[in-house]
Amino acid sequence: MLRLVSAMMASASSLCAGPMFQDLSENLPKHIYTGGWEHFVGGGAALFDCDADSLPDIFVAGGSKPAQLIRNGGDFEFTLATVPEITVVTGAYPIDINGDGLMDLFVLRVGPNVVLKGGPDCTFSDVTAAWGLPTDTRPTLAIGNYVNRADPDGPFEACDDNVILRPNPRGYAADVLTPGFCPLSMLAAKDARGRDTLRLSNDRHYYVAGGYEQMWDIETSRYLTAAEGWPKLSLWGMGIASRDLNGDGRDEVMLTSMGDQVLQIAQVDGRYRAAPFEFGIYAHRPYTGGDGRPSTGWHAEFADVDNDARADLFIAKGNVDQMPGMATRDPNNLLLQQPDGTSQEVGFEAGIASIKRSRGGGLADLDGGGRLDLIVVNRRSPLQLYRNVTAQGGNWLRLDLRQPGGNRNAIGAVVRVTTVEGVQVLQKLIGGGHASGQALPLHVGLGAAENATVQVTWPDGSRTEKALIAGQSHLIEK
Repeated sequence: MLRLVSAMMASASSLCAGPMFQDLSENLPKHIYTGGWEHFVGGGAALFDCDADSLPDIFVAGGSKPAQLIRNGGDFEFTLATVPEITVVTGAYPIDINGDGLMDLFVLRVGPNVVLKGGPDCTFSDVTAAWGLPTDTRPTLAIGNYVNRADPDGPFEACDDNVILRPNPRGYAADVLTPGFCPLSMLAAKDARGRDTLRLSNDRHYYVAGGYEQMWDIETSRYLTAAEGWPKLSLWGMGIASRDLNGDGRDEVMLTSMGDQVLQIAQVDGRYRAAPFEFGIYAHRPYTGGDGRPSTGWHAEFADVDNDARADLFIAKGNVDQMPGMATRDPNNLLLQQPDGTSQEVGFEAGIASIKRSRGGGLADLDGGGRLDLIVVNRRSPLQLYRNVTAQGGNWLRLDLRQPGGNRNAIGAVVRVTTVEGVQVLQKLIGGGHASGQALPLHVGLGAAENATVQVTWPDGSRTEKALIAGQSHLIEK
């Protein structure tokens, strides 16, 4: 049997109380992601700090209604902020495109996408048409496109082409990325070989016969084959997440879908292999609510919700609309990683087992208290907000990376955290999930450890190492 056990997992302390969340959804301004078939998918949220108060703010898709920016006032008080009115928004990703220290937003829409330039104090302006910047200050962007609505034979067999946006002196030029199998999530991260890749989670079953999940090698500009370690796997792909789960420096890949949620475990030889069923990660049917039909998984996110030095997994669940073959009472998952690497479902006990049609979301420390809270975007139902009130969690670190140049927040850096509990390796990423992204400091649970040695491998390969004290936020500069 394939095992995912490490020294870190075997030695991490067993903390007595499980994770607990308090539903504070009433503290949010009312907002609903809604719309017709074009908005069956999407429903994402971007989490980032737009007013430099070290508290995450939230930009949330609205579907047929305008997207909204929800400002975090601290102590779980939230208000609406003014942003340009944008409708038919499906998701958004925060990224400092011009390297000025203020987060911008790449906004995904049914139709032309929009770029919002961030200004001081949570102000934004639409620069989609006007923005022209020096070439060396802007990132390359990968954009996944879903159905080509102009195709008269659509929506089935009508997947649109994906694009790579490359900066040039006049703005951006688009390179077509084909074949496209209607991606619902994309994530740029280092793969099991340690190389930069783009992972695509594709809704191939409805829209393209013969479609499959894809991994694109960024250096060689081509898709990896099964012979190169990425197995040819066909799913109703919805979401994607990446995290090293055993401290070996190689990220596992989680793929959500209608039915099985599949964990691809990184191997020593750079290949991937599906986790055995005994790992308890497949979450293929509802665990409460009385509906025994298969589940539909959307947003996936690895994070340590109880700070025990083991990454856990949140999955947002919900029927596409009224699909009779799939569960309609489909609770969100919280899969708590155990010392042997398996996962235990604790969503009901933790208080997050909503049966609304969830889509996107995010885990972030919304009050600065050292515990990861949860925001969930639902289709045709209000946002949900959960405060992490876990009583006996472990210690933690918050790591804010900063380097000179256009990639100011060091996207693509690899952070190695060593404590008496073992080793954790995290990548600094933005994408993944389902139409949802974060541009926040890294949160690292430490278990019982009171300090840690942190080594940052910057995107250019250089390294910085520091000894840090638990329970604090730390700025690490190149």
